[in-house]
Amino acid sequence: MKYLALVYYQESLINAMTEQEWHDLNQQCIRCVENLTEKGHYLAGQALQPVSNATTVRVRDGEAIISDGPFAETKEQLAGFYMLEARDLNEALQLASHIPSARLGSVEVRPVRELPPKDQSV
Repeated sequence: MKYLALVYYQESLINAMTEQEWHDLNQQCIRCVENLTEKGHYLAGQALQPVSNATTVRVRDGEAIISDGPFAETKEQLAGFYMLEARDLNEALQLASHIPSARLGSVEVRPVRELPPKDQSV
């Protein structure tokens, strides 16, 4: 089963890191991905640019409304994601507990909902 592990942390903690601390954290994340890949659990993932680079799109009454920044103000910002393959939620949670950034914030783990097949036209 597929699980999405959403990584959240306070960007202010990252901004307060030295270059060496930031480098070390990134290297730990790379090793984490390598380990998950070797064990067949890593499907995809990506780090995100800071929330200051975010743009939010809402559609209301058929009109797209574009605004700078995230949808809602939160203490922790979405920093990236890992798409994991795990046999069940317990295994997915165990895998997520090894994501290095979890020490700085949180990792939300959610099962992926598969869409139904596309309707076939006759």
